[in-house]
Amino acid sequence: MNRLPILHSIRLGLLAAAISASFQATADAPPIVQPGAPGESPRVLSADEATAIADTRFSADDARFMQDMIPHHHQALLMSRLVGERTNNADVIDIAGRIEASQGDEIEFMKTWLESRGQNVPNPSEHSAMHMSHMMAGMASPEQMAALAAASGTDFDRLFLELMIAHHEGALTMVEELLEQPGSAYDPVLFEFTNDINADQTSEIERMNGMLVALSSDPRAGLAAGVFDAEEAILNLTKVASLKKPAGFYDPENPGDLPHPMFETESDDKAENPEEEDEESASGGDDRRAPLLSFANTDMAFRDDVLVTGSYHGFNVYQLNDAAPELMASIVCPGGQGDVSIVGDLLIMSVEQTRGRLDCGLQGIAEDVSTDRFRGIRIFDISDLTRPVQVGAVQTCRGSHTHSVVSGPGRDGKIIVYNSGTSVVRDTEELEGCYDESPGDDRTALFRIDVIEIPVDDPSKSRIIDSPAVFADDETGVLAGLWRGGDHGDETQETRTTDQCHDITVFPTANIAAGACSGNGIIFDISNPREPERIDAVTDEGFAYWHSATFNNDGTKVVFTDEWGGGSRPRCRAHDPLDWGADAIYDIVDGTLVYRSHYKMPGPQVDTENCVAHNGSIIPVPGRDIFVQAWYQGGLSIVDFSDSSNPVEIAYFDRGPIDEDKLVLGGYWSTYWYDGRVYGTEIVRGLDVFELTPSEFLTPHEIAAAKLANQGEVFNPQQQLPVTWPAEPVVALAYIDQLNRTSLLDSTLVDELTTSLKDASTALAKQTGDRTLAKRLGQLGKQVRRVSASGQDEYRLSALATVLGDIAMRVR
Repeated sequence: MNRLPILHSIRLGLLAAAISASFQATADAPPIVQPGAPGESPRVLSADEATAIADTRFSADDARFMQDMIPHHHQALLMSRLVGERTNNADVIDIAGRIEASQGDEIEFMKTWLESRGQNVPNPSEHSAMHMSHMMAGMASPEQMAALAAASGTDFDRLFLELMIAHHEGALTMVEELLEQPGSAYDPVLFEFTNDINADQTSEIERMNGMLVALSSDPRAGLAAGVFDAEEAILNLTKVASLKKPAGFYDPENPGDLPHPMFETESDDKAENPEEEDEESASGGDDRRAPLLSFANTDMAFRDDVLVTGSYHGFNVYQLNDAAPELMASIVCPGGQGDVSIVGDLLIMSVEQTRGRLDCGLQGIAEDVSTDRFRGIRIFDISDLTRPVQVGAVQTCRGSHTHSVVSGPGRDGKIIVYNSGTSVVRDTEELEGCYDESPGDDRTALFRIDVIEIPVDDPSKSRIIDSPAVFADDETGVLAGLWRGGDHGDETQETRTTDQCHDITVFPTANIAAGACSGNGIIFDISNPREPERIDAVTDEGFAYWHSATFNNDGTKVVFTDEWGGGSRPRCRAHDPLDWGADAIYDIVDGTLVYRSHYKMPGPQVDTENCVAHNGSIIPVPGRDIFVQAWYQGGLSIVDFSDSSNPVEIAYFDRGPIDEDKLVLGGYWSTYWYDGRVYGTEIVRGLDVFELTPSEFLTPHEIAAAKLANQGEVFNPQQQLPVTWPAEPVVALAYIDQLNRTSLLDSTLVDELTTSLKDASTALAKQTGDRTLAKRLGQLGKQVRRVSASGQDEYRLSALATVLGDIAMRVR
């Protein structure tokens, strides 16, 4: 007999009995039932109880926000009440008074709001009752509050501003997290309150940052604004030349690329990463809303005595000489980003924007799908530098943001290039084989780089030969095998998903490459340039976007940069973390990346200056690891990272903001050392040229030795070749200066070395042989080798002995 219908009838009967016993409804009103969890008896609700469950007038998140904000505001009051007896700084006193008045009133408002809704009103002093992390809320710790109470004068001012800025930013985080919750801030009063907090505290943060900058003793702090007449600060450098952009590469009615007043409040979200494609403004046509990057200078490449500066508008060719570079030709070919590399008589250019046309046309492209659109790698014949000819073009699915010349031309006459596309994937109707990230579709153009082959004899036949999934999981093969995006926990940076490389810098002599790949720093084995293999990958809790990578001269270290804010935001303010938007320095040990330190340009910048780590290169001082880096409107900074764990700034240059009141994208895109000078491309202004000057950090011998360095005939941004130094006395003297800093050589030996090298200079100049001098130099080299040392000094001693031996051979 089937028992299921009987059991079912029994259960229904029991349920009906339970409902009947529990219902207290009137005869003329149907019951309102809440079933409860499995196994529980249902219960009857009143109409008021039922509607309270779904009451949209305020949510539990709203109440919790108010309950948390009360003790948060209370701590700001406590901090502000310390001001009167500890400083006479009128600005600090004024802003503390404003905070005390406004946040005191807001506490009373929040109490009333909670009471009127029957919610618990917390004791303001009970910070421990807050539902969110104190660190996320920007709350000062008990130790920090004690330090603030113990401080006075300028020390108090600085600490008060630093803590209060963090406190205000915590309040903004609390508002942001509330508004991310479904159904939150439905109450118009609460919504208006959150808007007031955003507006008031954002404004106060900007004001307090300006006050912090004013307290700084750094000469870069508080420089006056101007497009071409901004105030400047410089240390241990001489500015040799400053060239404005050539005609045709700027808007003569708006040379500073200032936003139109009608549209200067455009969404910050659009400007968060200026290097990414803005699909609306890049589609062509007369878009008066968005001058952003239309004429922006970008990266540089060098060959012999020629400099090519890339631009979103095309590129410019300069002749280098002892004075200022001279413009030879301007080539208009819009499409951004315009990064350039040179191989022989070929120039390679990256194109990513949707306005780019195969014919270099100025009219752009408005259609969603077009056979005229070009996004990828352009190839020009520059045998005639004044009339370059486009001879090849490789279309790619995500365009070309940057590219790296990896090898060639080899015996087969072919160049291998890695392409990094970071923009949206093209429609397959426009370029066959392009697919996005549809779940389960391994054909996606994401999570890949492109390997491109360029035949020198016929660049028109250039093509993609592979698009390896370099981020795939080694065991499972899943394409998204590295960082999936998000933060690393409280007080860590929100980091982009690793589905692209921004820069890949190759170091061919060591068969390695370093990839700055959005969410990871990566080392590749490029023994076979056509088949790069990932050998190590690292993350950094403070990095938002791994942007670029540079090796030291022997390929044993890598400097990675973090482009926090995408290059368009002020990220070098006095209160910004020193490990966000910074460099991360890694040693390479047995093929793995070992973290050593962070470095960030220390000169505080204001809210109208976009500033974050960007492109740079090694300065070839023998025996030292020195790096020159662009920081957008933070200027340029030169840092010695010979001790990977203790980088030290040794020179800088900075200008005031482009505009005093508005944040305008500008500053240095790249700063590179080439043939004895530092060249910097300014996004808005043009091109600057600098020379090093002697200081406590660099001796005349070290600077002279750097100028003698052999960099080869070509410098490409993402192709790094080790430099060498000739066997010249000044190179030996540079090593001696370095060894003298650590007092490693006794004074007698130093005197003998200096005298002998001076004699060698004379002999070499006269081109006369001197066997006695040669023998003496050889003996001195043996003495140097007997000196005991470790680390960098051990290398310097060995290099000095080798140079002495080579000089001895020359003067024999």
